[in-house]
Amino acid sequence: MSLLPCIEIETAPHPSASVIWMHGLGADGNDFAGLVPELDLAGCPPIRFVFPHAPSMPVTINGGYRMPAWYDIFGTDLVSQQDAKGIANSEQAIQALIEREIERGVAPGHIVLAGFSQGCAMALHTGLRCQHRLAGIVALSGYLPLADRFANERTTPNLQTPIFMAHGTTDPVVVMARAEDSRNLLASLGHPVQWHTYPMPHSVHPREVADISAFLRRQLGNAAS
Repeated sequence: MSLLPCIEIETAPHPSASVIWMHGLGADGNDFAGLVPELDLAGCPPIRFVFPHAPSMPVTINGGYRMPAWYDIFGTDLVSQQDAKGIANSEQAIQALIEREIERGVAPGHIVLAGFSQGCAMALHTGLRCQHRLAGIVALSGYLPLADRFANERTTPNLQTPIFMAHGTTDPVVVMARAEDSRNLLASLGHPVQWHTYPMPHSVHPREVADISAFLRRQLGNAAS
């Protein structure tokens, strides 16, 4: 399987930590690449930010229009019918990016998976099924897909991986209840979720950027080469 095309930004030469960041539906890797200079990563080692581009596919909820997507979406509630095959395909593609970072010399415990909206769903789905213990998961304005399978499919290495979950209080795309359901399920199974809400719709808030920075400093600050 060929690797997904990606935008890569290194905060300094010879990175010893990596953040793999998945965009939302209809966007591409450029969507969050511009956020890197806004992050306060003081005290962190050199970090490689990897922003993959999802493949284009017809998306049912958008009338079958082709656009970058990690999986198909059938309805606005997001969960009554889910594209399990598409999610599995994207999981495999993201796992391949994790393996590439390890081959480049980054320890699994120095890798963070991050994502926004549909990318958030993939970060949670993939990270908590990963066979390597990761440094953390940043889950922005999204939800846990295929929740009914999660308890049986999660893997032991990431049972205690810190999860930063953030959501807008007025999000009309992924409603707050969807994110809260995901948070509650993860917490009920013992996953350490750090829950944050912000006065915003389906977007990113300045305070959220500061909180993401603090999370990355905590999880990657000791990732010296």
